[in-house]
Amino acid sequence: MNWLFQSGDHARGLIARLTLGMVILPHGLQLLFGWFGGYGFSGSMQYFTDTVGLPWIVGFLVILLQSLGPLLLIAGAAARPLALAIIFLFSGMIVTAHLDYGFFMNWYGTQKGEGFEYHLLVIGLAVLLLVDGAGKYSIDYLLAKNSPLVRNV
Repeated sequence: MNWLFQSGDHARGLIARLTLGMVILPHGLQLLFGWFGGYGFSGSMQYFTDTVGLPWIVGFLVILLQSLGPLLLIAGAAARPLALAIIFLFSGMIVTAHLDYGFFMNWYGTQKGEGFEYHLLVIGLAVLLLVDGAGKYSIDYLLAKNSPLVRNV
């Protein structure tokens, strides 16, 4: 319980949570609903299972983490476990799909895929949340503040 909700009296978590949530959410909405030019749930699941070869449960969890996870992050609920999951997810994305294309994004359309610079930024923000917690303006902070089981630092 202590690790899950513990958070300092700071605004760093708010800044990291809002930035991370607002950047990942549109990608999640592409995967879940097909918004912003995405393939929606069925198309995304088919890609993850048939093309990438992921087990269906992993594909489902990727969609869930990228669509519902940002909403929880923005609210500051379970920020540390979500940050850890995001670190694992984006590290896996780098290793399995982006490492071969180098560091830079495909700004000029000259590569066959995208580099991993975006993923490193996401991982960096997630590490900040993992270390510092969700911050003062979060559900985690409110729960910790009102719980005798959790001590704020």
